[in-house]
Amino acid sequence: MIDLRSDCASCAGLCCVELPFTRSADFAVDKPAGKPCANLTEDFRCRIHDRLLDSGYQGCVTFDCFGAGQRVTQEKRDVALFPLLRQLHELLWYLDEAGRYGPAADLREETEALAASPVIDAFAVGELRARVGARLGEISEQVRGPAREMRRDLAGARLRGHDLRNVSLRGRLLIGADLRGADLRGADLLGADLRGADVRGADLRGALFLTRPQVAAARGDRETRLDLDRPGHWG
Repeated sequence: MIDLRSDCASCAGLCCVELPFTRSADFAVDKPAGKPCANLTEDFRCRIHDRLLDSGYQGCVTFDCFGAGQRVTQEKRDVALFPLLRQLHELLWYLDEAGRYGPAADLREETEALAASPVIDAFAVGELRARVGARLGEISEQVRGPAREMRRDLAGARLRGHDLRNVSLRGRLLIGADLRGADLRGADLLGADLRGADVRGADLRGALFLTRPQVAAARGDRETRLDLDRPGHWG
């Protein structure tokens, strides 16, 4: 069984080397792909790990490789495969969840085969992502029933206490949205941008395709109900 949880202790800091940073609200500096982050130590640890948020590295706090980093490191594979393998591991995570509700075994098998290949073609990954996305959409509609759609741009929207059960929020911009106390059970959150969204007291149990990076990007508290682990920086 492929481990889809990141294990930084078993990785050679690939996300700190192979991925680019763009100076923004997520990163304090620019860094090109292939160049080690200045905060990466010789033993592949982060020297500011305990103060990433205060140092302007929000993007590191919300990043998750879904286990791709340690797989590349442990299997001694070409580190250039890391970004593509990370995408495939993310697809496997989605397909595992989808498989609880509908047929997904065929696409999971195909994704596993591509992830195990010594050569991973970017075009093949993109084509597979499209087909997986379509399947997830079909399963989501079957689970949620009649579609409840909302506008695409919900950045800063005031949705405090709203009943959003079974609503499709797929790909929606929810940056900085006020979702305090909202009921999001069964909502489709595939690809929803939750950066800075206030989910304190919200109910996210059973939300479809909600990932750890999305949760980490939001602002929650002990009253937030969800099926995933609660991020440590939530307090």
